Amino acid sequence: MKSKPLLILYILTFFLGQACAQQNEELITQLQSVPTPKAAEDDWPWWRGPNHDGIAKPGQTLPSKIDVSKHLLWKAKIEGKGHGTPIVAGDKIFLLTSNEEKQSQAAIALDRKSGKHVWGIEVHKGKLDKKNKKASHANGSLACDGERVYCNFVHDGAAYTTALNVADGKVAWQTKLTDYVIHQGYGSTPLPYKGFVIVTADNKLGGVIIALSAKTGEVAWSHKRPKTPNYPSPVIHHLFGKDQLIMTGCDLVTSLDPYTGKVIWETEGATTECVTTTPTDGKHIYSTGGYPKNHVAAYLADGSGKVAWENNIRVYVPSMVVKEGHLYAVTDGGIAQCWKSDTGETLWKGRLGGVFSASLTLLDDRLYAINEYGEFFVFAASLKAFELLHQTKLADEAFATPVICGNRLYQRVAIQNDHVREEYLYCIGE
Repeated sequence: MKSKPLLILYILTFFLGQACAQQNEELITQLQSVPTPKAAEDDWPWWRGPNHDGIAKPGQTLPSKIDVSKHLLWKAKIEGKGHGTPIVAGDKIFLLTSNEEKQSQAAIALDRKSGKHVWGIEVHKGKLDKKNKKASHANGSLACDGERVYCNFVHDGAAYTTALNVADGKVAWQTKLTDYVIHQGYGSTPLPYKGFVIVTADNKLGGVIIALSAKTGEVAWSHKRPKTPNYPSPVIHHLFGKDQLIMTGCDLVTSLDPYTGKVIWETEGATTECVTTTPTDGKHIYSTGGYPKNHVAAYLADGSGKVAWENNIRVYVPSMVVKEGHLYAVTDGGIAQCWKSDTGETLWKGRLGGVFSASLTLLDDRLYAINEYGEFFVFAASLKAFELLHQTKLADEAFATPVICGNRLYQRVAIQNDHVREEYLYCIGE
Protein backbone atom coordinates (compact mmCIF):
# COMPACT_ATOMS: atom_id res chain seq x y z
CA MET A 1 0.00 0.00 0.00
CA LYS A 2 1.50 3.36 -1.01
CA SER A 3 1.88 6.14 1.56
CA LYS A 4 -0.49 9.08 1.03
CA PRO A 5 2.20 11.47 -0.33
CA LEU A 6 3.50 8.80 -2.73
CA LEU A 7 -0.03 7.95 -3.83
CA ILE A 8 -0.74 11.62 -4.57
CA LEU A 9 2.56 11.89 -6.48
CA TYR A 10 1.73 8.74 -8.42
CA ILE A 11 -1.70 10.08 -9.40
CA LEU A 12 -0.30 13.48 -10.40
CA THR A 13 2.46 11.83 -12.43
CA PHE A 14 -0.05 9.60 -14.19
CA PHE A 15 -2.33 12.45 -15.25
CA LEU A 16 0.61 14.69 -16.16
CA GLY A 17 1.86 11.93 -18.40
CA GLN A 18 -1.55 11.66 -20.00
CA ALA A 19 -1.62 15.41 -20.61
CA CYS A 20 1.90 15.45 -22.04
CA ALA A 21 1.11 12.97 -24.79
CA GLN A 22 0.48 14.99 -27.95
CA GLN A 23 -1.29 12.99 -30.62
CA ASN A 24 -2.12 13.02 -34.30
CA GLU A 25 -5.28 10.89 -34.10
CA GLU A 26 -5.76 10.36 -37.84
CA LEU A 27 -2.14 9.33 -38.40
CA ILE A 28 -2.20 7.01 -35.37
CA THR A 29 -5.25 5.21 -36.77
CA GLN A 30 -3.45 4.66 -40.08
CA LEU A 31 -0.23 3.39 -38.50
CA GLN A 32 -1.96 1.03 -36.06
CA SER A 33 -3.24 -1.07 -38.96
CA VAL A 34 0.25 -1.73 -40.36
CA PRO A 35 1.76 -5.10 -39.34
CA THR A 36 4.80 -4.89 -37.07
CA PRO A 37 8.00 -5.75 -38.99
CA LYS A 38 9.26 -9.25 -38.27
CA ALA A 39 12.85 -10.44 -38.32
CA ALA A 40 13.70 -12.84 -41.13
CA GLU A 41 14.90 -16.23 -39.94
CA ASP A 42 18.64 -15.57 -40.22
CA ASP A 43 18.68 -11.80 -39.57
CA TRP A 44 19.51 -9.52 -36.65
CA PRO A 45 17.68 -6.44 -37.94
CA TRP A 46 17.63 -4.23 -34.84
CA TRP A 47 19.21 -3.64 -31.44
CA ARG A 48 19.04 -6.69 -29.10
CA GLY A 49 18.18 -9.05 -31.92
CA PRO A 50 15.10 -10.63 -33.52
CA ASN A 51 12.90 -10.50 -30.40
CA HIS A 52 14.49 -7.44 -28.75
CA ASP A 53 15.86 -9.57 -25.89
CA GLY A 54 19.49 -10.33 -26.74
CA ILE A 55 18.66 -13.95 -27.63
CA ALA A 56 19.83 -15.42 -30.93
CA LYS A 57 17.84 -17.94 -32.95
CA PRO A 58 18.52 -21.37 -31.38
CA GLY A 59 20.38 -24.21 -33.07
CA GLN A 60 23.06 -22.17 -34.80
CA THR A 61 26.57 -23.57 -35.21
CA LEU A 62 29.59 -21.52 -34.18
CA PRO A 63 33.16 -22.57 -33.39
CA SER A 64 33.33 -23.80 -29.80
CA LYS A 65 36.80 -22.28 -29.45
CA ILE A 66 37.33 -19.24 -31.63
CA ASP A 67 40.73 -18.99 -33.31
CA VAL A 68 40.95 -15.84 -35.41
CA SER A 69 43.57 -17.41 -37.68
CA LYS A 70 41.10 -20.21 -38.56
CA HIS A 71 37.63 -18.79 -38.07
CA LEU A 72 37.82 -15.21 -39.35
CA LEU A 73 35.87 -15.51 -42.61
CA TRP A 74 36.38 -11.84 -43.46
CA LYS A 75 37.07 -8.50 -41.87
CA ALA A 76 35.94 -5.12 -43.17
CA LYS A 77 37.76 -1.92 -42.32
CA ILE A 78 35.44 0.79 -41.00
CA GLU A 79 36.47 4.38 -41.58
CA GLY A 80 36.14 6.64 -38.55
CA LYS A 81 34.97 5.60 -35.11
CA GLY A 82 31.77 4.19 -33.66
CA HIS A 83 30.72 2.08 -30.70
CA GLY A 84 27.32 1.05 -32.07
CA THR A 85 26.41 -2.58 -32.68
CA PRO A 86 25.87 -3.56 -36.33
CA ILE A 87 22.60 -5.01 -37.59
CA VAL A 88 22.14 -7.70 -40.23
CA ALA A 89 19.17 -7.66 -42.63
CA GLY A 90 18.87 -9.52 -45.93
CA ASP A 91 22.12 -9.37 -47.87
CA LYS A 92 23.50 -6.35 -46.00
CA ILE A 93 25.07 -5.33 -42.69
CA PHE A 94 24.49 -1.78 -41.45
CA LEU A 95 26.40 0.27 -38.91
CA LEU A 96 27.01 3.88 -37.89
CA THR A 97 30.33 5.68 -37.74
CA SER A 98 31.75 9.15 -37.16
CA ASN A 99 34.88 11.09 -38.03
CA GLU A 100 35.90 13.92 -35.72
CA GLU A 101 38.56 15.22 -38.11
CA LYS A 102 36.01 15.51 -40.94
CA GLN A 103 33.21 16.44 -38.53
CA SER A 104 31.02 13.74 -40.05
CA GLN A 105 28.38 11.24 -38.91
CA ALA A 106 27.55 8.48 -41.37
CA ALA A 107 25.75 5.19 -42.03
CA ILE A 108 27.43 2.32 -43.88
CA ALA A 109 26.16 -0.79 -45.64
CA LEU A 110 28.39 -3.83 -46.19
CA ASP A 111 27.81 -6.94 -48.23
CA ARG A 112 26.89 -9.74 -45.84
CA LYS A 113 28.79 -12.48 -47.66
CA SER A 114 32.05 -10.66 -48.29
CA GLY A 115 32.16 -7.59 -46.07
CA LYS A 116 32.69 -5.39 -49.12
CA HIS A 117 31.48 -1.81 -48.97
CA VAL A 118 28.06 -1.39 -50.66
CA TRP A 119 27.23 2.21 -49.79
CA GLY A 120 27.98 4.94 -47.32
CA ILE A 121 25.97 8.08 -46.65
CA GLU A 122 26.93 11.15 -44.67
CA VAL A 123 23.92 11.82 -42.45
CA HIS A 124 25.29 14.94 -40.71
CA LYS A 125 28.23 17.23 -41.46
CA GLY A 126 30.00 19.65 -39.11
CA LYS A 127 29.28 20.94 -35.60
CA LEU A 128 29.69 17.68 -33.70
CA ASP A 129 28.74 18.10 -30.05
CA LYS A 130 31.07 17.57 -27.09
CA LYS A 131 30.91 14.17 -25.41
CA ASN A 132 32.38 11.94 -22.73
CA LYS A 133 35.94 10.90 -23.65
CA LYS A 134 34.93 7.22 -23.76
CA ALA A 135 31.95 7.80 -26.07
CA SER A 136 31.95 8.22 -29.83
CA HIS A 137 29.70 10.33 -32.02
CA ALA A 138 28.10 7.09 -33.30
CA ASN A 139 27.16 5.09 -30.20
CA GLY A 140 23.81 3.77 -31.38
CA SER A 141 22.65 0.83 -33.43
CA LEU A 142 20.13 0.92 -36.29
CA ALA A 143 16.84 -0.76 -37.16
CA CYS A 144 15.69 -2.14 -40.51
CA ASP A 145 12.14 -2.96 -41.61
CA GLY A 146 13.23 -4.39 -44.97
CA GLU A 147 12.58 -1.24 -46.98
CA ARG A 148 14.39 1.35 -44.90
CA VAL A 149 17.00 1.52 -42.20
CA TYR A 150 16.56 4.00 -39.33
CA CYS A 151 19.20 5.72 -37.22
CA ASN A 152 19.50 8.36 -34.51
CA PHE A 153 22.21 11.00 -34.09
CA VAL A 154 22.73 14.07 -31.95
CA HIS A 155 24.11 16.86 -34.10
CA ASP A 156 24.55 20.59 -33.54
CA GLY A 157 22.53 20.66 -30.33
CA ALA A 158 19.58 18.55 -31.48
CA ALA A 159 18.55 14.88 -31.77
CA TYR A 160 17.44 13.59 -35.17
CA THR A 161 16.02 10.39 -36.61
CA THR A 162 16.85 9.62 -40.24
CA ALA A 163 15.36 7.02 -42.59
CA LEU A 164 17.62 5.67 -45.35
CA ASN A 165 16.68 3.49 -48.30
CA VAL A 166 18.11 -0.01 -47.87
CA ALA A 167 19.16 -0.34 -51.52
CA ASP A 168 21.26 2.80 -51.94
CA GLY A 169 21.38 4.66 -48.63
CA LYS A 170 19.57 7.72 -49.92
CA VAL A 171 17.77 9.77 -47.27
CA ALA A 172 14.01 9.13 -47.36
CA TRP A 173 13.27 11.55 -44.52
CA GLN A 174 14.84 13.17 -41.48
CA THR A 175 12.98 14.47 -38.42
CA LYS A 176 14.27 16.65 -35.61
CA LEU A 177 13.13 15.18 -32.31
CA THR A 178 14.17 17.86 -29.83
CA ASP A 179 16.95 20.20 -28.81
CA TYR A 180 19.55 18.15 -26.98
CA VAL A 181 22.41 18.78 -24.56
CA ILE A 182 25.09 16.08 -24.49
CA HIS A 183 25.94 14.95 -20.95
CA GLN A 184 27.84 11.68 -21.48
CA GLY A 185 26.83 10.78 -25.01
CA TYR A 186 23.81 9.60 -26.98
CA GLY A 187 23.11 6.03 -28.02
CA SER A 188 19.36 5.42 -28.22
CA THR A 189 18.26 3.20 -31.10
CA PRO A 190 15.00 3.41 -33.12
CA LEU A 191 12.31 0.77 -32.55
CA PRO A 192 10.00 -0.24 -35.45
CA TYR A 193 6.47 -1.10 -34.28
CA LYS A 194 3.37 -1.37 -36.48
CA GLY A 195 3.74 1.59 -38.87
CA PHE A 196 5.66 3.62 -36.28
CA VAL A 197 9.32 4.17 -35.55
CA ILE A 198 9.58 4.88 -31.82
CA VAL A 199 12.55 6.94 -30.62
CA THR A 200 13.78 8.51 -27.39
CA ALA A 201 15.93 11.53 -26.55
CA ASP A 202 16.18 12.11 -22.80
CA ASN A 203 18.43 15.05 -21.84
CA LYS A 204 18.86 18.00 -19.49
CA LEU A 205 16.74 20.30 -21.64
CA GLY A 206 13.75 18.00 -21.24
CA GLY A 207 13.47 14.72 -23.11
CA VAL A 208 10.85 13.12 -25.34
CA ILE A 209 9.60 9.73 -26.43
CA ILE A 210 8.24 10.10 -29.96
CA ALA A 211 6.45 7.83 -32.44
CA LEU A 212 7.14 8.74 -36.06
CA SER A 213 5.54 7.48 -39.24
CA ALA A 214 7.95 4.96 -40.77
CA LYS A 215 6.93 6.17 -44.23
CA THR A 216 7.14 9.93 -43.79
CA GLY A 217 8.81 10.75 -40.48
CA GLU A 218 5.72 12.67 -39.40
CA VAL A 219 5.11 12.76 -35.63
CA ALA A 220 2.18 10.54 -34.59
CA TRP A 221 2.55 11.12 -30.86
CA SER A 222 5.01 12.72 -28.46
CA HIS A 223 5.44 12.18 -24.72
CA LYS A 224 7.42 14.68 -22.65
CA ARG A 225 10.08 13.51 -20.20
CA PRO A 226 11.87 15.12 -17.21
CA LYS A 227 14.91 17.37 -17.63
CA THR A 228 17.57 14.78 -16.84
CA PRO A 229 20.21 12.92 -18.87
CA ASN A 230 19.31 9.31 -19.66
CA TYR A 231 20.30 6.78 -22.31
CA PRO A 232 18.12 3.64 -22.78
CA SER A 233 16.58 2.56 -26.06
CA PRO A 234 12.83 1.92 -26.04
CA VAL A 235 11.54 -1.65 -25.95
CA ILE A 236 8.05 -3.12 -26.25
CA HIS A 237 6.98 -6.22 -24.31
CA HIS A 238 3.60 -7.95 -24.31
CA LEU A 239 2.70 -7.96 -20.61
CA PHE A 240 -0.55 -8.65 -18.79
CA GLY A 241 -2.57 -8.82 -22.01
CA LYS A 242 -1.25 -5.70 -23.73
CA ASP A 243 1.80 -4.32 -25.48
CA GLN A 244 3.73 -1.99 -23.19
CA LEU A 245 6.47 0.44 -24.20
CA ILE A 246 8.96 0.33 -21.34
CA MET A 247 11.47 3.04 -20.41
CA THR A 248 13.60 3.39 -17.30
CA GLY A 249 15.60 6.33 -15.98
CA CYS A 250 14.84 9.97 -15.15
CA ASP A 251 14.06 8.53 -11.68
CA LEU A 252 11.06 6.72 -13.18
CA VAL A 253 9.97 3.34 -14.45
CA THR A 254 7.47 4.03 -17.20
CA SER A 255 5.00 1.97 -19.25
CA LEU A 256 3.36 3.70 -22.22
CA ASP A 257 0.73 2.59 -24.70
CA PRO A 258 2.83 2.29 -27.88
CA TYR A 259 -0.20 3.18 -30.01
CA THR A 260 -0.85 6.54 -28.35
CA GLY A 261 1.98 7.47 -26.01
CA LYS A 262 -0.40 7.60 -23.05
CA VAL A 263 0.82 6.36 -19.68
CA ILE A 264 -0.31 2.84 -18.75
CA TRP A 265 1.54 3.06 -15.44
CA GLU A 266 4.48 4.95 -14.03
CA THR A 267 6.26 4.83 -10.70
CA GLU A 268 9.21 6.37 -8.95
CA GLY A 269 12.21 4.11 -9.28
CA ALA A 270 15.26 3.17 -11.30
CA THR A 271 17.88 5.95 -11.08
CA THR A 272 18.42 9.26 -12.81
CA GLU A 273 20.72 7.83 -15.49
CA CYS A 274 20.14 4.38 -16.99
CA VAL A 275 21.60 2.78 -20.11
CA THR A 276 20.38 -0.80 -20.48
CA THR A 277 17.44 -2.05 -22.52
CA THR A 278 14.90 -3.64 -20.18
CA PRO A 279 14.30 -7.41 -20.43
CA THR A 280 11.31 -9.29 -18.99
CA ASP A 281 10.33 -12.73 -17.72
CA GLY A 282 6.66 -12.02 -18.49
CA LYS A 283 5.82 -10.87 -14.97
CA HIS A 284 8.67 -8.48 -14.14
CA ILE A 285 10.71 -5.90 -15.96
CA TYR A 286 14.33 -5.37 -14.92
CA SER A 287 15.81 -1.94 -14.36
CA THR A 288 19.53 -1.32 -13.93
CA GLY A 289 21.37 1.90 -13.28
CA GLY A 290 24.64 3.46 -12.25
CA TYR A 291 24.00 7.09 -11.31
CA PRO A 292 23.44 8.31 -8.67
CA LYS A 293 23.22 4.76 -7.35
CA ASN A 294 23.99 1.26 -8.56
CA HIS A 295 21.08 -1.12 -8.72
CA VAL A 296 19.40 -4.07 -10.38
CA ALA A 297 15.67 -4.17 -9.64
CA ALA A 298 12.66 -6.29 -10.60
CA TYR A 299 9.42 -4.32 -11.00
CA LEU A 300 6.08 -6.05 -11.31
CA ALA A 301 4.75 -5.31 -14.76
CA ASP A 302 1.09 -5.31 -13.64
CA GLY A 303 1.04 -1.56 -12.97
CA SER A 304 1.24 -1.84 -9.20
CA GLY A 305 4.64 -0.18 -9.05
CA LYS A 306 5.83 -2.84 -6.60
CA VAL A 307 9.48 -3.85 -6.47
CA ALA A 308 9.81 -7.62 -6.18
CA TRP A 309 13.51 -7.38 -5.36
CA GLU A 310 16.51 -5.09 -5.65
CA ASN A 311 20.25 -5.16 -5.09
CA ASN A 312 23.11 -2.66 -5.40
CA ILE A 313 25.10 -4.41 -8.13
CA ARG A 314 26.53 -2.10 -10.83
CA VAL A 315 25.11 -3.25 -14.16
CA TYR A 316 25.07 0.25 -15.59
CA VAL A 317 25.90 -0.17 -19.30
CA PRO A 318 25.65 -3.85 -20.42
CA SER A 319 22.07 -5.05 -21.03
CA MET A 320 20.98 -8.33 -19.43
CA VAL A 321 19.32 -11.52 -20.69
CA VAL A 322 16.43 -13.54 -19.20
CA LYS A 323 16.08 -17.27 -19.84
CA GLU A 324 13.70 -19.75 -18.18
CA GLY A 325 13.25 -17.84 -14.94
CA HIS A 326 16.88 -16.78 -14.63
CA LEU A 327 18.44 -13.36 -15.12
CA TYR A 328 21.98 -13.22 -16.49
CA ALA A 329 24.23 -10.17 -16.39
CA VAL A 330 27.79 -9.03 -16.66
CA THR A 331 28.68 -6.06 -14.49
CA ASP A 332 30.60 -3.04 -15.73
CA GLY A 333 33.48 -4.36 -13.64
CA GLY A 334 33.59 -7.75 -15.35
CA ILE A 335 31.65 -10.07 -13.01
CA ALA A 336 29.21 -12.55 -14.57
CA GLN A 337 26.04 -12.95 -12.46
CA CYS A 338 23.00 -15.21 -12.37
CA TRP A 339 19.90 -14.47 -10.29
CA LYS A 340 16.51 -16.13 -9.99
CA SER A 341 14.35 -13.70 -11.91
CA ASP A 342 11.40 -13.81 -9.48
CA THR A 343 13.24 -13.52 -6.16
CA GLY A 344 16.65 -12.05 -6.97
CA GLU A 345 18.41 -14.93 -5.23
CA THR A 346 22.05 -15.06 -6.35
CA LEU A 347 22.70 -18.47 -7.88
CA TRP A 348 26.30 -17.81 -8.89
CA LYS A 349 28.84 -15.24 -9.95
CA GLY A 350 32.24 -15.48 -11.60
CA ARG A 351 35.00 -13.11 -12.61
CA LEU A 352 35.61 -12.44 -16.29
CA GLY A 353 37.81 -9.39 -15.82
CA GLY A 354 38.12 -6.04 -17.53
CA VAL A 355 35.59 -3.27 -18.06
CA PHE A 356 32.37 -3.98 -19.99
CA SER A 357 30.21 -1.71 -22.14
CA ALA A 358 28.94 -4.35 -24.61
CA SER A 359 25.80 -6.30 -23.71
CA LEU A 360 25.28 -10.04 -23.36
CA THR A 361 24.12 -12.23 -26.25
CA LEU A 362 22.60 -15.68 -25.65
CA LEU A 363 22.74 -18.61 -28.06
CA ASP A 364 21.16 -21.83 -26.74
CA ASP A 365 22.93 -22.48 -23.42
CA ARG A 366 25.92 -20.18 -24.03
CA LEU A 367 26.38 -16.50 -23.21
CA TYR A 368 28.73 -14.37 -25.30
CA ALA A 369 30.44 -11.23 -23.99
CA ILE A 370 33.34 -8.94 -24.89
CA ASN A 371 35.06 -6.34 -22.73
CA GLU A 372 36.46 -2.94 -23.69
CA TYR A 373 39.93 -4.45 -24.16
CA GLY A 374 38.77 -6.84 -26.88
CA GLU A 375 38.79 -9.91 -24.63
CA PHE A 376 36.03 -12.27 -25.72
CA PHE A 377 34.27 -14.72 -23.38
CA VAL A 378 31.81 -17.59 -23.69
CA PHE A 379 30.25 -18.90 -20.49
CA ALA A 380 27.44 -21.29 -19.70
CA ALA A 381 23.86 -20.15 -19.12
CA SER A 382 23.88 -22.56 -16.22
CA LEU A 383 21.52 -22.70 -13.26
CA LYS A 384 24.07 -24.19 -10.89
CA ALA A 385 27.51 -22.61 -11.20
CA PHE A 386 29.69 -20.26 -13.21
CA GLU A 387 31.41 -22.14 -16.03
CA LEU A 388 33.76 -20.32 -18.37
CA LEU A 389 33.77 -22.21 -21.67
CA HIS A 390 36.12 -20.09 -23.75
CA GLN A 391 38.26 -16.97 -23.58
CA THR A 392 40.32 -15.32 -26.31
CA LYS A 393 41.70 -11.96 -27.38
CA LEU A 394 39.97 -10.66 -30.53
CA ALA A 395 41.30 -7.10 -30.67
CA ASP A 396 42.55 -4.16 -28.61
CA GLU A 397 39.18 -2.48 -28.08
CA ALA A 398 35.49 -3.35 -28.29
CA PHE A 399 32.31 -1.56 -27.24
CA ALA A 400 29.77 -3.16 -29.61
CA THR A 401 27.70 -6.21 -28.62
CA PRO A 402 28.24 -9.62 -30.29
CA VAL A 403 25.69 -10.31 -33.05
CA ILE A 404 24.86 -13.94 -33.88
CA CYS A 405 22.76 -14.86 -36.91
CA GLY A 406 22.95 -17.21 -39.89
CA ASN A 407 25.64 -19.32 -38.16
CA ARG A 408 27.93 -16.30 -38.04
CA LEU A 409 29.26 -14.11 -35.23
CA TYR A 410 29.69 -10.43 -36.14
CA GLN A 411 31.87 -8.35 -33.86
CA ARG A 412 32.89 -4.70 -34.24
CA VAL A 413 36.39 -4.11 -32.84
CA ALA A 414 39.39 -1.79 -33.03
CA ILE A 415 43.10 -2.55 -33.09
CA GLN A 416 46.17 -0.37 -32.56
CA ASN A 417 48.43 -0.54 -35.60
CA ASP A 418 51.66 1.40 -34.96
CA HIS A 419 49.74 3.52 -32.46
CA VAL A 420 47.06 4.26 -35.03
CA ARG A 421 43.55 3.11 -34.15
CA GLU A 422 41.90 1.08 -36.90
CA GLU A 423 38.31 -0.17 -36.71
CA TYR A 424 37.02 -3.41 -38.23
CA LEU A 425 33.95 -5.57 -38.43
CA TYR A 426 34.79 -9.26 -38.02
CA CYS A 427 32.73 -12.10 -39.46
CA ILE A 428 33.49 -15.34 -37.59
CA GLY A 429 32.25 -18.84 -38.41
CA GLU A 430 33.12 -22.39 -39.32
